[in-house]
Amino acid sequence: MKFCKYALFLLFPAILMARDTMIDNTGIVENPKPTWETQKKARTFSLLIPAPRGQITDRNGLPLAQNRVSYNLAIIFPTPLDWADEKIVSFARRQIAISSSLINRDMKVPDATILNHYKNRGVLPMDIAEDLLPREITNLQKNMPPDQVLRQTYVRFYPSGLLAAHIIGYTGQQAPLSARPIENNDLIFPESEGREGLEQIFDKELRGQPGLLQITFGQDGKKASERIARQPVPGYNVITTLDVNVQEICEKTLAKNAKRGAMVVMDPNSGEILAMASYPAFNPNDFVPTIKQSVFSAYSNDPADPLVPRAFRSAYPPGSTFKTFVGLAALNSGLIKTDEVFFCPKEFAVGNHVFKNWKKVDAGRLNFKEALTQSCNTWFYQAGLKIGPDPIIQYATQLGLGRRTGIPLRSEAAGNIPNDDYMQRVHKRTIKGGDVANMSIGQGDILISPLQMTQAMAVVANGGVVHQARLVLQVQTIDNKVIAAYPDRIREEIPVSPIVRDEMRRALVAVTSDGQGTAHSAKVKGIDVAGKTGTAQWGPTDRQRIAAWFTGFMPAAEPRYAFTALYEGEPNDQSVHGGSHAAPLIGKAFREIYHPKKAASKEAATSPVATTPIPEDESNPAPEPVPVDQSN
Repeated sequence: MKFCKYALFLLFPAILMARDTMIDNTGIVENPKPTWETQKKARTFSLLIPAPRGQITDRNGLPLAQNRVSYNLAIIFPTPLDWADEKIVSFARRQIAISSSLINRDMKVPDATILNHYKNRGVLPMDIAEDLLPREITNLQKNMPPDQVLRQTYVRFYPSGLLAAHIIGYTGQQAPLSARPIENNDLIFPESEGREGLEQIFDKELRGQPGLLQITFGQDGKKASERIARQPVPGYNVITTLDVNVQEICEKTLAKNAKRGAMVVMDPNSGEILAMASYPAFNPNDFVPTIKQSVFSAYSNDPADPLVPRAFRSAYPPGSTFKTFVGLAALNSGLIKTDEVFFCPKEFAVGNHVFKNWKKVDAGRLNFKEALTQSCNTWFYQAGLKIGPDPIIQYATQLGLGRRTGIPLRSEAAGNIPNDDYMQRVHKRTIKGGDVANMSIGQGDILISPLQMTQAMAVVANGGVVHQARLVLQVQTIDNKVIAAYPDRIREEIPVSPIVRDEMRRALVAVTSDGQGTAHSAKVKGIDVAGKTGTAQWGPTDRQRIAAWFTGFMPAAEPRYAFTALYEGEPNDQSVHGGSHAAPLIGKAFREIYHPKKAASKEAATSPVATTPIPEDESNPAPEPVPVDQSN
């Protein structure tokens, strides 16, 4: 038995206790009293400090999303944490009342929230006012109440407000952390998480590595020490392909000249997106740290749909812009020669249906260049019927139309290029002659996003190379070490003959420079602008709307920019056209891009532009298209 007792003492030394020396002659100990007890209130917490999110910048390092220091006012509950509910609430209410009068802010903290924090996270301060204003901070620093503290945090900040909001997205706070008792490795305050745009897609890279805070409590339950055992490491920076200057010019141009619309600018030699603007837009700062219900409701109920990124998440019938790709298919396949002519009458019959030209008079015999310059519908009906649907579908698909470009943003519109499978599935028939005629002028069931349009025009500009559309250049650490890079990648190469390439460029330049052209307002001094207008109707019959397009590239001989402008007309407004509404957007934007000093001088000399009124209604940014006669 002695051996057994000795073994037990070795294994469990904590049961050894010193006892009083009062031992009777039976050997039984009287009044046993330990010299120490298990200290239930003594404990060390190891808690995580959220890391600052990395920045999102433009191609030149200018910040589009960064962090700012924010101050929260918090109550410090005295330890040990052994108060009754009534005392807890009374203490917190007294502290809230004191601070409320100091900063003149109404603070509403429910009793349940107070008790929940005290019982689950009472070792940490409880925030009663978030993101204090400078004047509030000053008042508190002068008269800081006992048992309260200013707690530094950092929140997401978008220094340029609305700029590139649909691309950058926004963050939001994770759910409150006080739903259960605090444990090791819990966060000391909620992390921000990406909810939209690049903030969401690159959330993991942007978050960084949390730091470590250690808090020790003594045997009496009072805080004994607090120290940062490991500093947080900021998240990686995401470097986009955007050019802030070009993006800003596009957004400003839309804001001054459109109620709804989009503009995209791409480098046709690399696929890098320099600008991708949607209008109207929203301010991502409204979502930080959390968005007020009234603000979110205002955005959601706005008939102009400011939360919809029209540049890449909406698709529209392309109208006459699609004639560019029909021409490429016809010429490059050799089915139509560059000097081949068709009549351009005011109407053309296909079966029992009569298709009309947008001009009310015959335009005579035209070759491809002349037909594209004048945007003759009846010429392209004949050209489309001669070559058939297959080359049109093949080239459109190769150009990237009807499929997502693959940029790192969610819910990109796929668009649609109807083929026999689609026609069987949707219309229960194969493609007919009337469908080919409609397709030849960009009507029918064709849908294209402004981003897809720009990518396709970039291929025409560079002579047949389909570059992967790129929105992000690289991801790097705070000390500029590259973690991930996204180099130029060629998705496909279309063998375009030099003769066809040159003829396409001549025709597109004539659209802006020839007397018969439809886009004179897109001219830029000293630059040959190549482009194509388009006007297409879509939507329900009683509320038809017009999508006005202008897309192309410049300079024509050595393209540096591929571009698209999309102008959404009001319901039942038939005065909107690609030449009158979309082409001027490109002209105004690129005149400022190429001649910034002259543009700034002209703007300063004119009176301020009135704020564009919000249109009355838009139920869907890209409803099903309907066939129309006009496609200019």
